[in-house]
Amino acid sequence: MLADGFLMILSQPATLAIIFGTVVIGIIFGAIPGLSATMAIAMCLPITYGMSSINGIAAMIGLYIGGISGGLISAILLNMPGTPSSIATCFDGRPMALKGEAGKALGTGIVFSFLGTIISIFALVTIAPPLAEMAIKFGPFEYFSVTIFALSLIITLTGKSLVKGLMMGVFGIMLSTVGLAPVDNVARYTFGIIQFKSGFDILTVLVGLYAISEIFENANNTTVLNRSQIESNVKIKGFGFSMKEFTGQIVNLIRSTAIGIAIGILPGIGGGTSNILAYTAAKNQSREPEKFGTGIMDGVVASEAANNATVGGAIIPLLTLGIPGDSVTAMMLGGLIIHGITPGPLIFQQNGQMVYAIFAAMIVASIAMLITEFLGLRIFVKILRVPKHILLPLIFVLCAVGAFGLNSRVFDIWATLIFGIIGYLLLKFGFPLPPLILGFILGRTMEINLRRGLMYSNGDFLEFFRQPISLIFILLTVLSLLLSVRKLKKQKLEKYTY
Repeated sequence: MLADGFLMILSQPATLAIIFGTVVIGIIFGAIPGLSATMAIAMCLPITYGMSSINGIAAMIGLYIGGISGGLISAILLNMPGTPSSIATCFDGRPMALKGEAGKALGTGIVFSFLGTIISIFALVTIAPPLAEMAIKFGPFEYFSVTIFALSLIITLTGKSLVKGLMMGVFGIMLSTVGLAPVDNVARYTFGIIQFKSGFDILTVLVGLYAISEIFENANNTTVLNRSQIESNVKIKGFGFSMKEFTGQIVNLIRSTAIGIAIGILPGIGGGTSNILAYTAAKNQSREPEKFGTGIMDGVVASEAANNATVGGAIIPLLTLGIPGDSVTAMMLGGLIIHGITPGPLIFQQNGQMVYAIFAAMIVASIAMLITEFLGLRIFVKILRVPKHILLPLIFVLCAVGAFGLNSRVFDIWATLIFGIIGYLLLKFGFPLPPLILGFILGRTMEINLRRGLMYSNGDFLEFFRQPISLIFILLTVLSLLLSVRKLKKQKLEKYTY
């Protein structure tokens, strides 16, 4: 059946051209801070109305895969994650670029993004129905426990100060509560400002904390402002890394891809969480965890393999259950329905040929992404040679455009600027930003499912411990906290010993 899908894609030159073109557009949207795959699909969806079903769906898939992968470019070169899925790529990608290994970091991200996507598509083709059946068993009790488990990893992201890291995690959760409360729609922390009722968009917070604060930091550093970040004669062989380095990352690739697929299957969590979870898992399993954050290949592999694997994972509940996992797949759900395809348990019986065409389009789009980014590798690196007094104002304008494009509100531009100031001050006083972002992303999901669970159980909190899957994640949370505290104490003792 997959062969029939490839036949539908490859037999039409127009479909191939659409896939390659939309992948390029997706990469551009993903690479510009403030824009995203969601915005790319939203802007291009009306264009697909007049296309045939296969061409319209192929266009959306190209935008999706290109948009998720494109975020690594700005994350590595500018320390500005183009999408929430590339937050963890900054942790080691940017230090690698500053060490003169920008080409290697980009090549690593490109290759393992491709492999993460391909492996997730394989999982999508082979085990979609049973995985979807497992995901549907997750209710509010299970989702609450999963988010608590994910939040327990904040300790791993705290850096040198556990207290400061935990403070940032709590601050992130507090920010997620601004606006109308879930379930009862009570206005919270709006201070009479109407715009606050909708809360803060994740891209507004992300672009402000990372992109705008980075602009302020560079603008304040005159030595950085007046010189290039890398030498102009950088030479890149292949993708910038050796076969030995590649084989050394196989375990990391498999583990991170599995995390990405699992997170992608669960609606409402998405790549913004999967890349951070995969990064922390890689760090915890590493023999040299102290090297993470200093510019090593492992961190880029973990983040990029996971966030692209989330693509295949998110498509599973979309096709088999008709449940979109995030804003991107919600847009794709609308596109599928427009083109006469109704996702759900009967999709393989009713639209089997088209489903396999979707799988084939995802594989072709992944190959297109690999080729496009490989050809652009040497061009991307040249961005670092652009004088900062030219590059930074341009990025600032693009961030403002991206913020306005979210909801067509000037308020989002001001919010981005304010978060940029907050991010700059936090970095100046040594507060880590990753726990804040993780707390913000998961805070609302945790609150919604806590309240729903308590409603189902009539206020009985013990019900979270009676559900088997929920109990397993609660136990994993406790175990994770104990192991993390033990590791921190061990590191502290070793420091005093030496």
